Amino acid sequence: MSDLVAIQERLGYTFRAPSLLRVALTHPSVAHEQSSPVQHNQRLEFLGDAVLQLVLTRDLFERFPDFGEGPLTKARAKLVNRRALAVHGRKLNLGAFLIMSRGEELHGGRERPSALADAFEAVLGAVFMDGGYDVARELIQREFSGLLLSLDVNPLMENPKGELQELLQADSNEAPQYRVVSATGPDHDRIFECTVHHNGIELASGSGKSKKQAESEAAAAAIRKLREQQTP
Repeated sequence: MSDLVAIQERLGYTFRAPSLLRVALTHPSVAHEQSSPVQHNQRLEFLGDAVLQLVLTRDLFERFPDFGEGPLTKARAKLVNRRALAVHGRKLNLGAFLIMSRGEELHGGRERPSALADAFEAVLGAVFMDGGYDVARELIQREFSGLLLSLDVNPLMENPKGELQELLQADSNEAPQYRVVSATGPDHDRIFECTVHHNGIELASGSGKSKKQAESEAAAAAIRKLREQQTP
């Protein structure tokens, strides 16, 4: 029971039904060592995955109002891939609390990324079952707040130039204009710098190893700047 108290302190949540937390920390390998059926964490993992996807999808939807389905899906994938979830499980030290078979433990099961990721989702599912959606959402937002704030929009944009044009033409018929302002370095390793303008005003600049890349970087920088100006 002391292990359950410790993990609840790490979570910042006290379970009304601690048995749910115990199931969330029970690795499926335990079932292979028992003669009678044993509850393990796969069902709670399934539930936790759904709750996590819902909470983060809504947060991304609200945080990036100009993103289409593709960039939003890409952003969510960066947050919920198995490696990322294992990091959260390791941060909570879930490996130390896992209930698993002796064989799984001897083969490094407590540090196995898949086991940590599964346990993290199962714990979220247990919190949802015990405390409801709002409690689970608060826990998820605490865990992911730093990652959401630091999420780099550049690699999430499928077409920065197109997205900038759509953003600007919501209020104006004029398309953005791009200008190459410099090209430095030897021919085999040129670096281009580009600026983007709209209605005669320079919005941002960017650089890259080709004119196309420099224009894309300038467009992405302009989108970031415009979005910051729109944030109250």
